[in-house]
Formats: sequence, C-alpha cells, structure tokens
Amino acid sequence: MSMSRPLPSRPLPSLEHVAKGASIPESVWSPHLWRLTLGLILITLGPAFEGLAVATILPRIVANLGGLSFYGWSFSAYMLATLVGIILAGDEADRRGPALPFMIGVALFVLGLVLAGVASSMIMFVLSRGVQGLGAGIIASVTYVCVGRGYPEEVKPRMLAVLSSAWIVPGLIGPALSGIVADFVGWRWVFLGLIPVLPLAAGMVLPALRKLTPSLTSGSFDPRRLLAAAGLVSGAGMTLTGLQVPSLPLATVLILLGLVLGIPSLRHLLPPGTLRAKAGMPAAIATIGLLSLAYFGGEAFLPLTLISIRGQSTLLAGIALTAATLTWSAGSWLQAKLAPRQGRRLLVTAGLLLVALGLAGIASVLIPGIPVAVASLAWGVAGLGMGLSYSTLNLVVLETASADQQGTASASMELSSVLGAALGTGLGGVIIGFAAAAGSSPSAGISVVDLIVIAVTGLAILTAMRLPGRPSQATRLT
Repeated sequence: MSMSRPLPSRPLPSLEHVAKGASIPESVWSPHLWRLTLGLILITLGPAFEGLAVATILPRIVANLGGLSFYGWSFSAYMLATLVGIILAGDEADRRGPALPFMIGVALFVLGLVLAGVASSMIMFVLSRGVQGLGAGIIASVTYVCVGRGYPEEVKPRMLAVLSSAWIVPGLIGPALSGIVADFVGWRWVFLGLIPVLPLAAGMVLPALRKLTPSLTSGSFDPRRLLAAAGLVSGAGMTLTGLQVPSLPLATVLILLGLVLGIPSLRHLLPPGTLRAKAGMPAAIATIGLLSLAYFGGEAFLPLTLISIRGQSTLLAGIALTAATLTWSAGSWLQAKLAPRQGRRLLVTAGLLLVALGLAGIASVLIPGIPVAVASLAWGVAGLGMGLSYSTLNLVVLETASADQQGTASASMELSSVLGAALGTGLGGVIIGFAAAAGSSPSAGISVVDLIVIAVTGLAILTAMRLPGRPSQATRLT
C-alpha cells in the first residue's frame, strides 16, 4: 500500500508560479497550489488501486497459475524493485526536476500491468510485479519531492491527510471491484483494465510537475547510492531465497551472502544511527520500517485467511481491506488535528497500540468459532492506528531534515517503509511455505506470522520512545 508520505523539508516553496513576496498559502487548495495538489492525488490513484487489488485477488491468481511458494514473492518482488526506483528517482528529481522521472515511472508501471495481464506462470507474474514496483517507486519518490519542495511547513500536515484521503476511492471500490472482475470476468482484466488510466493521469499531472524547479544545492550523480541500492535488493533477495531452498548448505550460503551484501548497503542508504534508533529522525525512520513490517506482514495474508481457510468470497476479503483503507485516512486526518497540540511520541505510541490490537483481531479469525466479521472490524482498527502513527512519523522526519536533502531524505524514509513491508510479506510467505512443506495446514503458518508481527509492533513501540515528546515550534504556531 502506498501511502501519504511527504518529503522531509524545511519551508522552501520553489514553485515557479509563486511570485516573490507572495504570502504563504494556508490551504493545499489555494490558487498557487491546487494544480499540484490535484496532480499528486492523481499520481497516487493508479498504484493505490493496483496494490489493493493484488492483495484481494492473489489467491485466485495462485489457484489459476499454481505456485503457492511464490505467494509472498508477489509482494516482495514489487517492494524490492520499488527500493531501486525510490532511490534513483529521488536523486534525479533533486538534480533535474520531477517531470522526466515521473514519465519514466508511469511507462514502467504500465509495462508491468501488461506483463501481469498476459502472465502464463507465477514466475512471469512475479517478474511483472517487479517491473510495476520499479515504476511505482519512481512515481512515489516524485510525489514526495513535490510535497517537500512545494508546500510550506504549516500546510504539510494537512497535505499528509489529503494524500491519505486519495486512497479512499481505491479503498472503497478497489478491493470489491477487483473481486467482482476476478470472479465474473477474469483476474487478468484487473491489470489490463488499469492501463488507459495511467497515461490519462500523466497528461493531467505533467504541467504542474514542470513548474517545480530542480534543487539548486543538489550535487552530481552518486554511483555509490546506486551500487548500495543494488546491493540491498540483491542481499534481501538472496536472504529470502535462502530461507526457501530445501538444501541446508545452499540455504546457509545464500543467507550469509545476503546479509553480507544487504546490511552494509542499508547502513549506507539510511541516515547514521537508524539501525540503532538514534533519537530524532533516525528513530522515526527505524520505527517506520518496523511498523510497515508488522502491518503489511499481517495484511498480506488476511485474504488467504478469509478465502482459503474460512471459505469466504473474494468480495468479503476485499471489504476487510476497504475498512482499513477508510480508517487509515481517518487516522491521518486525526493526526492533522492533533499535531499542533500533542507530542509526537504519544501519537505514534497510541497508533502502534491500535495496530497491535488489530493484528490480534485478525489472528483470532483463524479460530473456527470466531465470526468472520471480526476481520473487517479488527483490520479497521489497525488502519486507524496506521494512519495516526505513520503520518506522525512522517511529520517527525519532515520537521528534522535539512532543506537541501529532500530527495535523499525521502528515499531513506521510503526505503525503510518498503523494505519493512517486503520483509514482512516475504518472511511470511517463507513461513507459510515451510508449514505447507511440513504437511501442516496454512492456518498454522499464518498463526506464526501473526504472532511475529505482533511482536514486531511491540519493538516499534520501544523505538518510538526515542521520538520527540513535543510538537515542533513551527507546527504549534499554525
């Protein structure tokens, strides 16, 4: 799920159409900002709908193509490729402006949709998800660069809520519509039907993107970041592959090589102190990663629980995901209302507790006597907590990052989020695959996954203790 994650920055609106000496706008829909706001919403819609649709219809795809062992990789390939897109596009948008990276991202995302729609095997489907992820990463990074560079400080909490609200329409109709299409027309049309939407949205967005100038302080291309991104993706892929191969010697080699490649690369790409949750921005970025691992690790297998274990329809699974989408937006707006008065640590901790409660609720649905309606209610609670905590964590990064590192800071924040989600879904798929290989039911594997993500939420609460206790001065003045 791609979400409302604006770029960290201090106030420096560099829109060419903002005249010198003009007063700072107080609304995201002001005359100087409404085109940019509308454009960012449109950018969000395509990947938002596709992400919700895949989570809903993936059990149908696996039933048609075979290859249950690739279930988790359908998410992980997307997310790992997204890492590369985020890092490359963030740097390029700083140097050249966001328009060109955005068009490249749209083209790649459309190509991924075509490949998914014609996939003849799960391997081809996983590859198509990687292409989609690369495009989506570029699009996402461009979005955050625009927010960080185009909006003044006091408007950014509200823009967070607006971007979160952009998920409402896909959340309302995406899972249910994708379930109906998959059941009555065929799952391939869920992907093929999206293709005309992206070029149309690109044509509407591009004029606003061209009005954003490159960063004057950005440096030359740094090949070390590209190498670090490739090392991180390769290392994560090796580690996840090693966890799935039956040969113990080969698994050991792959896991060790993956860790040797991945950990140093991650340290290079994230701000110093992130892996030890240093107080301030590093702790916020670390908490984002843990939160994403827990939330998306639980969400990825909720449709599998409802469809394959409890025997429910794809439509009902979509309703549970829709509930979380709506409450996520509500949580983000609640954040915007409370941010001027409440401490960051308190808001994040409250959100994390709600996520833990929701995860416990969907785990309980594995018990045959628990009504399946509990899944929608519990995941709605988790979505509320996600909107409250995730948006507040974005604010912490936004309030503490330097103004001349917008693309780099955005990449670090998104990298942590996407990597956390990739690990959550990937490790969950490995655990379920092991359970199936051992002759256990899928419910046994899902139970283990749910327990792990609840524990990770507890760890996130600990790292959140190193967040600021008070709102920033700039936010309190609004």
